[in-house]
Amino acid sequence: MTAKATSSAFGKRIIDLSLTVENGTKGPPSTGAQVELTPARRGPGHWQASSWKGPVHTGSHVDSPRHVVAGAPLLAEIPLERVIGRAVVFHLPGTQANHGITTEELKDCNVPVGRGDIVLVHSGWSDRMWGKPEFFTESPWLTPEAAAWLVQFGPKAIGFDFSEEYIAGRSADFTSEDFVTHRAILGQGVIIMEGLTNLAELPATGAEFFAPFFKLAAEGAPARFFALVED
Repeated sequence: MTAKATSSAFGKRIIDLSLTVENGTKGPPSTGAQVELTPARRGPGHWQASSWKGPVHTGSHVDSPRHVVAGAPLLAEIPLERVIGRAVVFHLPGTQANHGITTEELKDCNVPVGRGDIVLVHSGWSDRMWGKPEFFTESPWLTPEAAAWLVQFGPKAIGFDFSEEYIAGRSADFTSEDFVTHRAILGQGVIIMEGLTNLAELPATGAEFFAPFFKLAAEGAPARFFALVED
């Protein structure tokens, strides 16, 4: 389930780029876990307070370098300015299942990336497949060479609407060395944002992007992704 732009602020449209997480929503096979939402209630009128249990790498979330780099900063140590700013979008809608997105495909988008930009890669996969088992097991992925090509421009964060790490969506049997795309990005201090959706609503350049996340002392945390675009 995804949400479309429904409101406006500061004379601009707000585009909701976040996935809905429900009770039973599963994380990638690499975690083998799912979200558990348990409501507590008291009467006689209505009063509800829910508890939440599950992997922080589920749905829309942010990864800090600590995910793959020992001693790197945790998310609680990373300022929000690292996930707020000018967005540039590589539009590759209709990217097929099990396809590794290459450097050449990114180059063909002709999107200028400046130092400090936030890069978003749009495949359309989450719009079509979120909530289905195939979202992870048959997802497109980003080749480590393409990741390194993006990183060379100096973005402060890179986000995806698909499971960009080949091994993460396909196996629970892996080592840290198998997270090659994560290492190519996080290993250079660039933040990763996973679980985006509705990226077709954004222009290739000109959107203002925001990814506020839980201030957890962990390597990852849930986030609410959104952008502001001109009406």
